[in-house]
Amino acid sequence: MTPDHAKALDLLSTGQWQAAHDIVEHEGDTTSAWIHALVHRIEGDDWNAGYWYRRAGRAPFDGTVDQEIAAIRSDLAD
Repeated sequence: MTPDHAKALDLLSTGQWQAAHDIVEHEGDTTSAWIHALVHRIEGDDWNAGYWYRRAGRAPFDGTVDQEIAAIRSDLAD
């Protein structure tokens, strides 16, 4: 996990999705794309979230936002 990924996830955990978006919106890696998808999911922009899930190579997450944040953290810890 990069410091930027950790910061974006910390911001999402406290409801600061716009600040998290600012971190991940220009990154090209799949983890940033997954976090970006979650940002748009929180925002309620399902179409854009779907685009970023596809860029991340993942299906849309079936669970709560907190569960998805935990899943991203777990995936990055492996």
